[in-house]
Formats: sequence, C-alpha cells, structure tokens
Amino acid sequence: MLSEVRAQLAFHPAAVLLLAMSLSLTGAPVVFAADVLTYHNDIGRTGQNLNEPTLTPANVKSSTFGKLFTISLDGKVDAQPLYASNVTISGQGTHNLLIVATEHGSVYGFDADTGSQIWKVTTLQSGETTSDTRGCGQVTPEIGVTATPVIDRTRGPNGAIYVIAMSKDGSGNYYHRLHALDLTTGAELFGGPTTVQATYPGSGENSSGGIVTFDPKQYKERPGLLLLNGLVYTAWGSHCDAQPYTGWIMSYDAGTLAQTNVLNVVPNGGEGGIWMAGAGIAADNSGSLYILDGNGDFDTTLNGSGFPANGNFGNAFLKISTSGGLAVADYFEMNNEAQENGSDTDLGSGGALVIPDQTDGSGNVWQLAVGAGKDGNLYLVNRSSMGKFTSNNGNIYQELSGALPGGIWAMPAYFNGRIYYGPVGSPIFAFQFSNAKLLTSAAAQTTNSYGYPGVIPSISANNTSNGIVWAVESASPAVLHAFDAGTLQELYNSNQASASRDHFGTGNKFIAPTITNGKVYAATTSGVGVFGLLTPPPLPPTSLSAGSVGGGIQPCDVNNDGSVSILDVQLAIDMDLGLLSCALNLNGSGICNVVAVQRVINADLGLPCVTGPGVTANSVNLSWTASASSNVAGYNVYRGTTAAGPYTKVNSGVVAGTAYTDTTAQPGQTYYYVLTAVDGSNNESPFSASPAQSVLPTS
Repeated sequence: MLSEVRAQLAFHPAAVLLLAMSLSLTGAPVVFAADVLTYHNDIGRTGQNLNEPTLTPANVKSSTFGKLFTISLDGKVDAQPLYASNVTISGQGTHNLLIVATEHGSVYGFDADTGSQIWKVTTLQSGETTSDTRGCGQVTPEIGVTATPVIDRTRGPNGAIYVIAMSKDGSGNYYHRLHALDLTTGAELFGGPTTVQATYPGSGENSSGGIVTFDPKQYKERPGLLLLNGLVYTAWGSHCDAQPYTGWIMSYDAGTLAQTNVLNVVPNGGEGGIWMAGAGIAADNSGSLYILDGNGDFDTTLNGSGFPANGNFGNAFLKISTSGGLAVADYFEMNNEAQENGSDTDLGSGGALVIPDQTDGSGNVWQLAVGAGKDGNLYLVNRSSMGKFTSNNGNIYQELSGALPGGIWAMPAYFNGRIYYGPVGSPIFAFQFSNAKLLTSAAAQTTNSYGYPGVIPSISANNTSNGIVWAVESASPAVLHAFDAGTLQELYNSNQASASRDHFGTGNKFIAPTITNGKVYAATTSGVGVFGLLTPPPLPPTSLSAGSVGGGIQPCDVNNDGSVSILDVQLAIDMDLGLLSCALNLNGSGICNVVAVQRVINADLGLPCVTGPGVTANSVNLSWTASASSNVAGYNVYRGTTAAGPYTKVNSGVVAGTAYTDTTAQPGQTYYYVLTAVDGSNNESPFSASPAQSVLPTS
C-alpha cells in the first residue's frame, strides 16, 4: 500500500512541492536560541546575543544581580566558554552545558546552571605534557588549549566539539592536534585526534627547496576556530615574534578530521602570524573568510590585479575565498605599512567583524567589515572592493584616523547600527552608522578607561531592546562591567557589592564574556565566574506546541479514523484524479483539487489543516505546559522567522493562561515561537527550550 501511495505522490504536483518542503523541514538540525557555539556568538563575530529576555538594564544592578558561583579549573582559561542548551546526557537527564577548555590541556563539560562537573577529558597523549612557554611570556605558565573551540550539534551521535591543543613529548617534540569530542561525554570522535602538519610552496622562512614547512614548536593556535560549510578553519600565530614563522590558515573536514586546504599569506617572506587577540576567523554568508594579519613582509610591487607580486600580505586586512581551496581574494594594506611593520605596529592585534548589511540614503546596500589594530585607526572596508594598496589609502571605504586612542588589542562588537570598541587606556566607544558610514565622532563612551589590553565588548539584548554591553577588565581581581548599550552609562560592576561578594578571580587578557539564558560566564586565570539575578527568575514553560490554523485536523482526516496519515493523502489524490467520488470539504463542499490535496499533505506532515474556500491563514493557536515556578504572573509569547531568532514579542499584555492565538501571522510564512514566564516584578525567564514551528500555507 505504501509503495503505491509513493508512486502516486511522485507524479502529483502538490505532493512533489509538499514532500520537498517536508524534507527541508525534517532534515534541519535542532536549533536552540540560547546556544553560544562559537567565538563571539556567530561567524561574523558580532558578539551580540539577541535572544536574552532575562537580563535587562532595569535588573542588572548590584542589588539584584551578582556572582552566583565560580568554577575552579586546572589551568588558565584563554578560550571563551561555550554554551549548548538542552543537551540530553545518558543516564543524567537534560542539562544546559558549559564547555570550558584550559591551558592545562583539559576540556570540561559543566552543568551551566549549577556548576557541577559532568565530564572532563585531557587532550594529552600518553607520556606527554602541555607545551612550555617557548621562552615567551604571552601564554604562561603552560600552553594547552588557547583558541576558543567550536561546536557542531549535528555531528556524531550527540554533537561534536572541535578543539586544537598543543603538547610536548618526552623527547622534546612539539605537537598541535585537532580533536573532535563528543558533546555529552568528551570522548574522541571520527578517529581523532589529527596531528596538524602543513607545507606550502614558497621561499620564505623555514623553507627548503621551494617548500615552506609548518614547524609546530614555532606556533600557537590563538584565533578562535571557525566552522563553516562542513569545514573547521584554523589560523596560527607565533610565540613573541620568535622567528622563523609565517602566516598559516588551514581547513579540516568536520566529519573526518582530514586536512582539506592550506594557505600561507607570507610564503616568500617572514612573519605575518595571525593572532588577533584571540578573535575567531570571521566569515560572511557567501563563504569568504576575513582576518587581520600580524606584522610581516608585504611586497609593494603589485601585479596587474593589484596584488603583491611575491604573494606576501603581511599586516593586511584579508578576504580569503574558500571555493576551490583557500586563496586571498582581496585585501587592504595601509599606505605606511613599512613603518608599521618595522615598529611592530600590528594591524593583526585586533579581530575582524563582518557587519550586517547597511543601507545608504539612496537605498544602496553595502556589505562591510571593520578592523583595527595598534595604530589606533578604525578601518571600514567594502567587502566587494577592499581597497588594496595605494600611496594614500584612497581606495578604502572609510578610515577614522586616531579614533581609537591607545590602539586595539581586542575584538569589537556590533548592535543596533553601532560598532563598540574598547581600546587600551581609553573608554569603550560606540560609533554610529548613518547612511552606511560611521559618524566620525563616537556617539557614546564610558566614563571609565581600561589598561592593557583594553576590553572586548559583548552584547545581550531582547532583539533590539534592553541592550547591555558587557566587558571583562583584566585586573586583580578581574572586573565584570555592564553598560546600557545606548548611553554606555554603567549599570553594574563586580566591585560594587560589599565584602568582595562578586569577586571571581584574577583577570586574564583577551577575555570575551559569554551571555545567555540569564547568566554571564567570565573566564579568569583559574576558572570561570558565573553571574545572574540573585533572586532567580521563574522557570520557563514547557511543551510549547503550535496548533491548528483555522481548525483541527478535520476535515483533512478523510477516512475519519482520528488522525491524518499517508492513507488520507492517497484518498485525497484518488478523489482529485477521479478514481473515487469526491468527498472532501476543504475548498467548499464537494471540491477535490490540487489545493485540497496540498492541505491534506500539510496535515500529514504535522502542519495545520486549513479549511474553507480561498482561506487566508492568519492565525496560529499556541498551547503549553505551565511553568513549574510558583511566582508566575503570566507569560510572554515571542515569534521569529528562524529557529535561532531573534524573536519579537507578539502579545500586548501578559498572557494569564496557557494558550494564546497569534492573529498577526502572515500567509506563506514559516514562524517559530518561544515563551517566557514573567513574575510579579516583571522579571522574565529565559526562552522556552525548543521553538515551536508553524508553516502557514499561502491559501
């Protein structure tokens, strides 16, 4: 019977359309709005979490917000902690997981809400130790995991964590290895780890016979890993500019850990390491990568395409293509590059940020990226034409000279049309876009300044509202700061409460806080401080479902057996083809056609059964299980067009019950819904764990 139905479906136009749609829906990975799976939240490295309803400028203050607990670890934490929500652990139930890696070569999985350890693994092989400092004080007292890992929740049986770790054996040999760890246990996946090795054509440092060789002892993997289109990308910096070294980028297959491509951006010269204060390699949606290279050789003799004739791109803002391998697709180089290279004035001391599209006054859409380094200038590039090298920087999209006094050893953030930077010895500055360019003066700045290395701003917000700028000051003790994103007035810092209540350890450099699900996670030299509301918000509701649009399953239940199945689809097709008498009542009494079949298929796929002639679907019925908290005053309903958000509140007043009808939905749209519980003080819970999906038909 089923094979016969499939045969009929294959030739029915409505079935072809709807089956294709069902494959795209059911094959999509589960997405959780609270997840922070990569450095600075996304591949563009914007640093913004737009799905944070709990923390607001009204409740982030020392009387209501502070340290909840600290997690002690076995080494320094240079990598940003990552967060995977709603993870099922065998025999232990469901947990929000905090993933933390240390310079002792360890990777941990903690319950993000309690701090209890769920698992711990070492990246060291038998007989190995972590690397020594290589005579360099940049990462001390040992080198294990420096770069922020990246998580793919669709890989392996439970999701995979990709980690690069450095080690040393008893004979004095050094190694870097790429590990893929099971998200729920830390066990090695895909036959890993893979030892990092590479060669590249060139005559530069550490070359022989026209081949440059990657020497693992000369490098550390400082930039955060990037996962893009099934590949894991890594980039490599030096130890205190100790030569020989050059600028390496490598990619690995996320499913096999096999190396797929290698690029050296200074193959015929020296230096040009990639470190970016720990910032992750950035990417845009077309698959191009963006990095700021460290000081190194650059050839001012250009070929006919405006590229360095010898292929050396030291100290440049680079766009890397990934189609057909790795190659420099475009670049921008400062006109005074020789002076800056000679004085160790890296552009590559900061991270690159891919800016969401900007529209000018004429309606033109601009695709931009921003970067800054030690020279204190802010460089805004057009990703379609970055500017290359000229005697006066005349081809760059926009340059704000001296806008960042003290220079940048940090990563910027983006939110609501603003770029946020935290230079050395200066305040945090917010630069506003207007007509797709930055205003030349800062729109806002903090009243306090920060010593070396400045700070890395990160953003939490509920879509475009309740924006907060967070930053961790490298001091002793470390200081967590929170500022209103609009005014940059300070809301909170961890020194405000008496008796050292919120102190959480000694500060570390290049730290980006992780903000999600009503909590803030800030790394130190010995662990992670966890902050949140001192009186917990209510728990979110559960079991959210998006019900019918325009009615229940009737009359899509053609055979009246109480459910809609493939048998009902067969009956609807038979009626449309004239093989059975028409008995449908979806488009009006006794009308059997392609639209009617489409609606039955919709219902079979778990989508609403929409009825009536010329139906315009514009309502979604939602229901849920009440929050387990006793102090709930009601619920807020949020809607988005992707499972990852951002989400916008659709109810005007707090919903008192456990059901709601969204009457503002539009036909032909796919919507995702999440809920929050609200207490009597208007504190909101985090979003409900799994978004409910509703696909509205066009008619």
